[in-house]
Amino acid sequence: MRRKDREVTDYKKMLEILEQCDCCRLGLNEEAGAYVVPLNFGYEDQDGQLTLYFHGAMEGKKMELIRQQGRAGFELDRNHALVMGETACAWSWKYQSIMGKGSLRILEDSEEKRHGLNRIMEHYSRKGAWAFPEQMVNCVCVLSLTVAEWSCKEH
Repeated sequence: MRRKDREVTDYKKMLEILEQCDCCRLGLNEEAGAYVVPLNFGYEDQDGQLTLYFHGAMEGKKMELIRQQGRAGFELDRNHALVMGETACAWSWKYQSIMGKGSLRILEDSEEKRHGLNRIMEHYSRKGAWAFPEQMVNCVCVLSLTVAEWSCKEH
């Protein structure tokens, strides 16, 4: 990280920033360049191992790339505020951001899928004990991303 003065290294604070984000952008590689898709997400931290969860359709470009690669980069950001100045170079932007990468897995087991869906629902609703009809669980794709590395920055 170039701006070490803006790096957030306290793990608890990193999780607090993650908790307050509402969109995770997943970055995948395709022949023509990067393919970035914004997704709803949930997460869990188990003894310092961060896992992100996503859901979506079972088919499509995103799923093709995930099946081919099995890994992705991700980005989240929040707390945006424009800082005005007297000169053009004095203008700035306040933010908090998270970037990282990890391995992706398509969850096949119904209980694993329910677990991931509950993490997503818990993230947005603050309630984690949701029931999901079997028919819905069978027709949705749930992904887990095991985070290999991530960093956090704020200004």
